[in-house]
Amino acid sequence: MSAVICTVDIVLLTLLGEELAAVLLRREHAPFQGALAIPGGYVHPQDDLSAHDAAMRVVKSKTGIVAPYLEQLSTFSGATRDPRGWSLSVAHYALVPYPLLAARKDAAVHIVPVSQLGTLPFDHKAMIDTALERLRNKSQYSSLPCFLAGDTFTLPQLQRLYELLLGETLNKVSFRRKMSEMDILDPVDGQFEAAGAHRPAQLYRLKAAVRKTLTVLERGL
Repeated sequence: MSAVICTVDIVLLTLLGEELAAVLLRREHAPFQGALAIPGGYVHPQDDLSAHDAAMRVVKSKTGIVAPYLEQLSTFSGATRDPRGWSLSVAHYALVPYPLLAARKDAAVHIVPVSQLGTLPFDHKAMIDTALERLRNKSQYSSLPCFLAGDTFTLPQLQRLYELLLGETLNKVSFRRKMSEMDILDPVDGQFEAAGAHRPAQLYRLKAAVRKTLTVLERGL
């Protein structure tokens, strides 16, 4: 009896303009050699202390990026998902600010809007769909969208980000109250961003203590 294939796959999501996009890489080996796919790789039992460690290693080795936030998504398994045999993949998803990806300038990294995804190998499309559902659900009651915002941002920019992920317009006063309740933002001293004819907007960043963790609200937005 052949051994079970054990891998990790990572859905890397970013914002391309005002649309969610996934990071894809072209597969170097069979099966599906040359096809675009989400980053993935084998678990290394001798090196990886956990599936999370394996996912962080794979993201770093294949994209050069240290994901600001990475979370286990689900397990995908079965005898037919991989033509090489019975396989199990511990899927994760990570949110990556677009400037971090743009700085890589790596031709091997393809950033594809989720609305334009074609056929993907294995069950990678199902993984992306599952990650999108998780992201939209958690955006209703947590700081998760902040991990797409970059190092610094204004409150209007952050609100717009939440609106894009939720697919609805949010009340400005209510949104700011919820951000205050979560207590996750620090104003950047003396730094503002021009806002057209309006007063310059204060720049904020995530507090150091919450840059790698998720903060949740008792009641949603």
